[in-house]
Amino acid sequence: MKKNITKNLFLYIVFSTFFACNSDEKQTVVTKTNLVMSDEFDTNGAPNSSLWSYNIGTGSGGWGNNELQYYTDRPDNVVVEDGMLKITAKSESYMGSNYTSARILTKAKYEKKYGRIEARIKLPWGKGIWPAFWMLGANSDTVVWPQCGEIDIMEYLGNNPTRVFGTVHGPGYAGGQSISKGYTLPNGRFDTDFHVFGIEWDENYINYYIDDVLYNQITPADVPGEWVFNQPFYIILNIAVGGNLPGSPNSETTFPQTMLVDYIRVYE
Repeated sequence: MKKNITKNLFLYIVFSTFFACNSDEKQTVVTKTNLVMSDEFDTNGAPNSSLWSYNIGTGSGGWGNNELQYYTDRPDNVVVEDGMLKITAKSESYMGSNYTSARILTKAKYEKKYGRIEARIKLPWGKGIWPAFWMLGANSDTVVWPQCGEIDIMEYLGNNPTRVFGTVHGPGYAGGQSISKGYTLPNGRFDTDFHVFGIEWDENYINYYIDDVLYNQITPADVPGEWVFNQPFYIILNIAVGGNLPGSPNSETTFPQTMLVDYIRVYE
């Protein structure tokens, strides 16, 4: 999913166990209400080119995670229709890979320092399916990851459709040492309905929420290295297939699998 990152499922389970959501968390979810950017995905065709670009190909080492997909800009893999963005992972032979998908990003087109960043998403499912809504520091081309910083607003393993997790990566706390926390739906599944995934981010905190539940806060005191989240970041949406964290699809994984994004909104 990320650049030069080595996560694994064991560490995810450890995070899930030791950083479980507490039922007594009653913090306020929304404090930033001035809408400054939105993509409502209401114009059919390719994603808005003034906002979105594409990563193409297999990246270095499967985007640093031994992922199996080839990212394209084809309508088969990424399109806006029916009032939403559709990112689709397919099982097919393409450019030497056995799977295709898409990864779109706002790099150099829309970058934001602080704010409430949220998206309403319905997730796919199946072993080896790894969708994410996340951000990288705007200086990612000039410094080596994780010095640029990474904010994973939502990651999800398709074989566990009731649970997502949010994470930060930075110098000294990246990959398997990242700062992460999971959230489990009390009712329902993430692949059967839409949910709002977001952060509220300011100088000294990143708050993680799903729908109306604020399930985690990360501050400079929580990270064992430099706090690198005081700069602009850009937004990324993708579905990876396989890789270090979810493992490969198995015989029960059906394709195609699609992530539906109703909107992305940014407030300050």
